[in-house]
Amino acid sequence: MSGPPAATAGLPAPGLPAPGLELRELECFLVLSEELHFGRTGERLYVSQSRVSQLLRALESRIGARLVDRTSRRVRLTPLGEEFRTSLRPAYDALRTTVERARSAARGIEGRLTIGFQGTADDRIMRAIDVFHRRHPGCATEIVEIPLCDPFGALRSGAVDAAVTLLPVAEPDLTLGPVFPAQRQTLAVSVRHPLASRASISAEDLATTPLISAAGPAPAYWRAAHAPAATPQGRPIPAGPAVSTLQEGLTLAAAGRGGMLLCRPTADYHGRRDLVFVPVTGLPGSVLGLVHHTARETARVRAFRTAVTEAAG
Repeated sequence: MSGPPAATAGLPAPGLPAPGLELRELECFLVLSEELHFGRTGERLYVSQSRVSQLLRALESRIGARLVDRTSRRVRLTPLGEEFRTSLRPAYDALRTTVERARSAARGIEGRLTIGFQGTADDRIMRAIDVFHRRHPGCATEIVEIPLCDPFGALRSGAVDAAVTLLPVAEPDLTLGPVFPAQRQTLAVSVRHPLASRASISAEDLATTPLISAAGPAPAYWRAAHAPAATPQGRPIPAGPAVSTLQEGLTLAAAGRGGMLLCRPTADYHGRRDLVFVPVTGLPGSVLGLVHHTARETARVRAFRTAVTEAAG
């Protein structure tokens, strides 16, 4: 019986599955296909000539056929080698581009990330920032308060990269990421208010006092969610003053101009002697979520989103 053809001598039998390819072998073959010289290929790859031969043999063994003909006078590609190079080059270049983009994204977690918050940067938000700092110490964070009356403006202007805002968020150009667990609502009222002495009130009791709300440019649906016009049973709730900031709202509540709905963590943070924060039953909880501008998502924003997911969980 005759031996195997010279082109495949010492190689796996056709049809046998080849082990997974190694990128170094592919890189070596492509450089060799350009240089057609084992010595110069080794110089470009910073390896020895024998290592070039080893990498080429390994690749040919995986494929099951010769890719390069080598004689004492010259090196040239076989017809299969020419075909393989033509097919491999664009795929290899695309893979290198993908890797470089990933490296660039990783480097992008350096620099600065500006985070907006509404009301209070409480323990939940600070935990997320701590997680982010531990994972990405090369990226500094700046924390900026967002006006109560404009929850999304800083995102659109680029003043912040991401913001922890009160839900709901129904903006076509913004993306809502992870959300924090819902918090029980309280009603901030003056210590002289008739409801101040109550251990708790129901949502129906809101019909007895004007509700302080956020002014524009906050969307109407967002303002209505935080200062509803009616109780769950449909009783009208008087409209109180519209304010631009949380501090304005708290000051007006302390002055007896109405009540203001706040989540429990915000109430705890802003406690003052002239205000009482009465728990409210029968209302949906207050929920914070991370929001960013869809068209301005960066590696830093994605990394912070991951940190918020962990902290919120």
